[in-house]
Amino acid sequence: MKKKIEVLDKFSGKVLDRVPQAGEADVRSAIGRAQKAFAVYSQWPAHKRAQVLETASRLLSERKDEIALTICREAGKAWKYSALEVDRAIETFKFAAEEAKRLHGETVPLDASTGGEGRLGFYLRTPIGVVAAISPFNYPLNLVAHKVAPALACGNTVVLKPATTTPLTSLLLQKILLEAGLPAGALEIVIGSGSTVGTWLVCDSRPAMVTFTGSPTVGEQITRLAGLKKITLELGNNGGVILEPDSDWKGAVDRCVMSAFANSGQVCISLQRIYVHKSIAAEFTERFVKAMSRLKVGDPTQKDCDVGPMISEDEAVRAQAWIDEAVRGGAKILAGGKRRGAILEPTLLGRVKPRMKVMCQEAFAPLASIVVYSDFDEALRQLSDTVYGLQAGIYTRDIGKALEAIKRLDFGGIMINDTPVFRVDHMPYGGNKCSGLGREGVRFAMEEMTNLRMVVIKP
Repeated sequence: MKKKIEVLDKFSGKVLDRVPQAGEADVRSAIGRAQKAFAVYSQWPAHKRAQVLETASRLLSERKDEIALTICREAGKAWKYSALEVDRAIETFKFAAEEAKRLHGETVPLDASTGGEGRLGFYLRTPIGVVAAISPFNYPLNLVAHKVAPALACGNTVVLKPATTTPLTSLLLQKILLEAGLPAGALEIVIGSGSTVGTWLVCDSRPAMVTFTGSPTVGEQITRLAGLKKITLELGNNGGVILEPDSDWKGAVDRCVMSAFANSGQVCISLQRIYVHKSIAAEFTERFVKAMSRLKVGDPTQKDCDVGPMISEDEAVRAQAWIDEAVRGGAKILAGGKRRGAILEPTLLGRVKPRMKVMCQEAFAPLASIVVYSDFDEALRQLSDTVYGLQAGIYTRDIGKALEAIKRLDFGGIMINDTPVFRVDHMPYGGNKCSGLGREGVRFAMEEMTNLRMVVIKP
């Protein structure tokens, strides 16, 4: 009998469901089925692929409450954010349906070279084949959608390994896509740990691409194991924001609180480092702590919940240890800091130092730190002092300061008068440095997931 993996309700700890654990033969078979399906699906016309994605978008909308509740329970994500995630996935599939019809090449003016006279040149974008997709627990629908929808829009097929802690949403999505008309084999799902199932998937020579969202450590391992494959990596971050006194910093308080603690801080672009000018630091901190006190922490299925449990008690224990370490090093807990099982109270630290884990590593927890600075140049230096480079935010009404930040900050995305948590699903999204390789966002993912085929015609 095949071994089963228990999927837990992250708040109650009860077993939600049991799913089959894939063995090496299962992974190889799934890749084989996807490869076989690719031979057919890659020949589908664009309008037919678009129709499947459009229908999937509609079916997601019709089943929004069911899917949101599944996310809420298996990921521990508060209902309001689970429902928002479904809304975003609906839009992601809609974007993919539209982009499926717009995938095209371009002509190349060969006669710009003396050797190209008399020839017609153009290139096509063609599907690459089987895409191996490895997705994280924190967005079990929309981050899966960002891998699956663009791949299918191009005419690729997919073997997906969802996070072992949150596979149920992916299985629901697979059913929806089959109902929408996707052929069998075009989306295969294999469930198991990254060290086994993920490794078998990455090391197999048949997938043409690996797309992964997760930690820099695993991302680096993938680059070593994948061989001659395309790779897109969306890795870590420790998102920061600068608040200048000339900005609407009072209006930014609630946005910063949400950006730090939504999904229990388990978001790649979560706000972790808050740089506040000394002239406004005291009042900003007071307002921030007051806003934190209004957050409702507990059962994520309750419609008014703001912060639910972390993905596991082990992760909450790890985050609390980081807090304790910072306090021993001189940091001060300004709010929160207590843990109950997998629930860590939203926590704000002050008097932190740059090399503390809470500042220089990715917390992936409801944990933020306030740093007081004296001048904008100093703040830019501190914000840049990180191995990560996903997204950052600057609050200022001074266009000169905004342009200076855009010029100097080595991040994949820079949000002016917003926090690093801003993302819409059709923009190019991805990081520099240890934050990854390549870009997501439907059209940009499709560019990663296609090959260029150059055609030269000599009459």
